[in-house]
Amino acid sequence: MVIDPSTTKYMIKAHIKADGIIEKSDVVGAIFGQTEGLLGDELDLRELQRSARVGRIEVELESKNGKSEGTITLPTSLDKVETVIMAAAFESIDRVGPCKATINVQEVEDVRVSRRKQVIDRAKTLLSDIMEKSKIDGESIADNVRQSIQVEEITSFGQDRCPAGPNIMQSDAIIIVEGRRDVLNLLKYGIKNVIAVGGTNVPRTVVDLTREKVTTVFVDGDRGGELILRELLQVADIDFVARAPQTREVEEIPQKLIVKALKNKIPREQYMDMYNIKVPEKDKDGGEKRKDEDRNDQRSRKEPQEKKQQPREDKEEEKEEEQTPSAPLAPLPQKDYGAILREISGSLKAVLYDEKGNELTKIPVRELTDEIKKNNTVSSVVFDGIITQRLLDIASNKNVREIVGIKIGNVVKLPKSVKILTKTDFE
Repeated sequence: MVIDPSTTKYMIKAHIKADGIIEKSDVVGAIFGQTEGLLGDELDLRELQRSARVGRIEVELESKNGKSEGTITLPTSLDKVETVIMAAAFESIDRVGPCKATINVQEVEDVRVSRRKQVIDRAKTLLSDIMEKSKIDGESIADNVRQSIQVEEITSFGQDRCPAGPNIMQSDAIIIVEGRRDVLNLLKYGIKNVIAVGGTNVPRTVVDLTREKVTTVFVDGDRGGELILRELLQVADIDFVARAPQTREVEEIPQKLIVKALKNKIPREQYMDMYNIKVPEKDKDGGEKRKDEDRNDQRSRKEPQEKKQQPREDKEEEKEEEQTPSAPLAPLPQKDYGAILREISGSLKAVLYDEKGNELTKIPVRELTDEIKKNNTVSSVVFDGIITQRLLDIASNKNVREIVGIKIGNVVKLPKSVKILTKTDFE
């Protein structure tokens, strides 16, 4: 009779060794025969099996080199004391069939404890599965809704049918990205004034838009992104440059990195000077583009043909400047610009001072030209960047007397009124 597994409390596990070849029936017969009458009527093994208080004796044997060895297991529903008495009785057996044998009880296992552990372990696994599925389902719902909104919002803009956000025409500023997936990622985080070029062959639709709106290029941080950026700088009217982190792509970066990259965008001239990028800028008629007065002034100074056409006017203007008397300027307070430059190195910050040497403000380099334009009290500037022609022109017009930067870029005309210092001057 086999004991009901649901009522099993303990499992006796023993090891048997015999000095000869024995069979399973020999072991079972020895157990019944040598324990009969040993423990009294209450613990008689045959009676316990009949009443289903102990189960079937299981024996596994292996014979090798004329000897036998194996395991014995016996499930019981007896109480703790009765079970260990039964286990001890097994060890009293000294012969199995014709062979001398020894039985050692290795363990009396509380089956309920093992079963309880199995229940706990399984419950943990099930709970983990439920939580993981719930999390995935929740994310899927949010992602599905978000993606459906993105797909609904994305449009095909212009005759080139460029992937774009819904606010591309209404906004005064636009963001140019590489492909459709980039547009979708920015739409995910509420940036809707975005348009894609779809590769290095920049569509005419995008080129025309850049002439009308303040334009930021936002490309991947890899070689492909650099190639597209150079193409855009050559054929379109770009104002700012933003890059994804190195080796990362705009389509896969999270909101935090998108916001950070766009916040740290660099003015076009500053970026080109920093990376020594030289590209021709032509419009559709083959002439130079002019988007604002500052850029127009800068490019007219770089055009030698125009200088040849108006030499007399230039000389007259220079002569008038020489003849115009000017009041002597008070000397500026001496400051340790080298120490200041080292302090802000790597921060992309600019520090502005008035004529008395008092610090006015500390701002990001990308805001420097706008701040100089609107602030009439700036006398000295120390910044972590490259001194460009445009910055010098603005500084000269606003009576800034000193510019201190990392190095000087592609400058063709140095204003006499602005003192220029670079990192090498302090080394």
